[in-house]
Amino acid sequence: MNKSGLVDTVANAADVDKRTAETAVDALIGAIMDSTRAGERVTIFGFGTFSRTSRAARMGRNPRTGEAVPIAASTGVKFAPAVAFKSALNTRSAKKAAGKKAAGKKSAGGKKAAARKTAVKKSAKSKKR
Repeated sequence: MNKSGLVDTVANAADVDKRTAETAVDALIGAIMDSTRAGERVTIFGFGTFSRTSRAARMGRNPRTGEAVPIAASTGVKFAPAVAFKSALNTRSAKKAAGKKAAGKKSAGGKKAAARKTAVKKSAKSKKR
């Protein structure tokens, strides 16, 4: 989804015209950017937290020539999703993964036991010779 798709979704959900929805989306994005730029953490309950990060200046390498290249200090933003957001993303896949793990343990245990038995038989044969 891009910004225009978000504006359309907000307009339909809030039952307002697109111009009003676009103003609301722009205001939200602007507030997050301004607060993060000022060094504040922006927490939206149930969605996540935006926080400012700083990277120190360092030396890097040009991968083509191997030459040392200075990399300037910079700032970035980190987003940490809220637990509610992560659980909403993982509802179906968590159930499927749990089912696969349970089935995998049963079959894997049998394969491991069979492998151990053949290894023991092979080592016993080699000792007899």
